[in-house]
Amino acid sequence: MSGVLMLFVAAAWGASFLFMRQAAPVLGPVGMIEARVLLAGLALALVCAALRRLPRPSWEFLLLGALTAAVPFTLIGAAELRLTASLAALLNATTPLFSVLVTAARERRAPSVREGAGIALGIAGVAVLVGLGPQRVDAGFLLAVAASLLASLAYALGGAYAQTRFRNKDPLSTAAGQQLGAALCLAPLAVALPPSHLPGPDVAASVAALGLVCTALGFVAFFRLVERIGATGALSVTFLVPFFGLLWGTVFLGEPIGRGTPVGLALVLAAVVAVSRRPDARGAISDGRETARTSN
Repeated sequence: MSGVLMLFVAAAWGASFLFMRQAAPVLGPVGMIEARVLLAGLALALVCAALRRLPRPSWEFLLLGALTAAVPFTLIGAAELRLTASLAALLNATTPLFSVLVTAARERRAPSVREGAGIALGIAGVAVLVGLGPQRVDAGFLLAVAASLLASLAYALGGAYAQTRFRNKDPLSTAAGQQLGAALCLAPLAVALPPSHLPGPDVAASVAALGLVCTALGFVAFFRLVERIGATGALSVTFLVPFFGLLWGTVFLGEPIGRGTPVGLALVLAAVVAVSRRPDARGAISDGRETARTSN
């Protein structure tokens, strides 16, 4: 059963890049993500209400939601106006590398030799993914890559903030507050930048899947997995997400696999392994939530 849960979470989080690639050109990145986080937040709030675990309103959810959902989700959505869904998923796997840099900055130290080697491997992996991928490299493409990497940095900053301010909080209610906080952050922009026309059934289905399946149900399944095998074991799901992102993009969108994709992915995952530490249970829950995302 735990294996099924792990595969479901990885498949759902990997599919988020597919659905964003379909919805972003129609709704725009801001409108798409506002719908995603609002749906997810309301669904998670209903689950919390049923379990009598509703989060208490707090301004801290606004900052958490901005760093771990509103900003990175919107950046990825904007990037996917130019990038393939599979490349966006692969670039998102660099989040742990940025976490190393954020942690080193917080502790006012230089990265260790092992961490430095991992970061170097990650840079090489990104270079291979970008330079030897199937898409033409131009200014717009490089800006989209930069947006994806900035999203990874936002996840890392959000993970550090979550560990500081939400370390001893209930993870499910925190996830609900996170998504609703993100919805509040994006609401003014969503009103100012409405879509030019109403979405069709396919786009509406993509947004519903993003909010309800990839985010809300994905989080519920992830926390059930944590209960079954522990937080550290559950975090291994993040290694599967890029593979599912690549699979869904190839199968459903017909995205080509570049000659450098396998090598680049291997380098990035090797880098993540090199910099990984064994966190304690609560820290692992926070890192896992922010890295995925995610929403993604």
